[in-house]
Amino acid sequence: MLPTYTQLAKKARKAKPYPLSRSKAFKAAPQRKGIIYKITTMSPRKPNSARRTIAKARLVFSEKKVFAKIPGIGEHRLQNHALVLLRGHGPKDSPGINYHLIRGLFDFHFVEQWGRTNRRSKFGLKKIGN
Repeated sequence: MLPTYTQLAKKARKAKPYPLSRSKAFKAAPQRKGIIYKITTMSPRKPNSARRTIAKARLVFSEKKVFAKIPGIGEHRLQNHALVLLRGHGPKDSPGINYHLIRGLFDFHFVEQWGRTNRRSKFGLKKIGN
C-alpha cells in the first residue's frame, strides 16, 4: 500500500543502502580468505552432466563454512588446510555452491596450460611471450 502525501510529509522515504557484496558470508567484502577442509566432486543438475570439483572452506574472519567451485580444467594441487581466496558467484548448474576460488593466490596455483591466451586473469596466468 502506498503512503499518502500527509504521511510522506511527516516522514520522508529513506534510500536503501546499496550492498557492497551480495554474498551473505562475506559481509560487504569482494573477496575473503578461507581454509579448505574438504575437497570432493558433485554432479550438476539437469540437463548438464559432469563432475564438478568443489571445496568446502571455512572463512578465516567469521568461521562460516561455505562451498566453493574449483575453477580450471584438469589438475589442482589443493589439499586440506590450504589457504585460498574466495569470491562470490558460483556455477549456475550446481545448487548450494555460491562461491568460486581465485587461482594464482596463496596455496592455489595457476592453471598449468601455457597455451592459454584468453581469460588469463581468471586463472592466474602471466602473459606469454615478450
